[in-house]
Amino acid sequence: MMANSKIEWTNKSWNPVTGCSKVSEGCRHCYAEVMARRLKAMGQIKYENGFQVTTHEESLMEPFKWHKPQMIFVCSMGDLFHEKVPDVFIDKVMDTIEKTPQHRYQLLTKRAERMTKYFSNHPIPHNAWLGVTVECKSSIKRIDFIRNLDASVKFLSCEPLVEDLGCIDLTGINWIIVGGESGMQARPMKEKWALNVKQQAENMNIPFFFKQWGTWGADGIKRNKHVNGKLLEGKIIQELPKFK
Repeated sequence: MMANSKIEWTNKSWNPVTGCSKVSEGCRHCYAEVMARRLKAMGQIKYENGFQVTTHEESLMEPFKWHKPQMIFVCSMGDLFHEKVPDVFIDKVMDTIEKTPQHRYQLLTKRAERMTKYFSNHPIPHNAWLGVTVECKSSIKRIDFIRNLDASVKFLSCEPLVEDLGCIDLTGINWIIVGGESGMQARPMKEKWALNVKQQAENMNIPFFFKQWGTWGADGIKRNKHVNGKLLEGKIIQELPKFK
């Protein structure tokens, strides 16, 4: 079922696809993999395959049950554009998105090339936001795949931010999220890394959303992520993009 999300930049999570495989540094301590294994152990049928890539036909109708407009994160427990997800199933997901125009859908992937290839032959729904994860320098190349797509919002999720990204070409980007890593094995995020992205976003007039510090605080101390909070330079900065 579609659930209320604890992720600050969305309202609901919708998982017509669950499961994934590791492709870059941001995947090393994947929260979704840990959660999927936990749900499998609890006997939840949807996660009987654990973190193996699985499509769920029964989930395709869930957004129709929500009449009030929602911000929906698509596949928080997987990647819609994983190579094991057939185009015909992605077609069905897009059909649901198009037929529920009251909602906004956030499609985030680490497989930018596959997403771009798919939308080269398929229209992008007006209510679909397209994003890529940019957690380290080696993943910056993902931006080039989406910057010219004709989406209402194109965004970057720089979380978990695991190193300084340096100078980034943000042409064509409409929104940037930054956050630190959570969990027992989390890697620390330095304040200057987050501020570097923030400054570049401000220079381009791009809304900037600071999600959280995660397990390591701004002071470099490891503690509960809720204690570390989400203040950046003493302020909560959680801007959203403009959209029609």
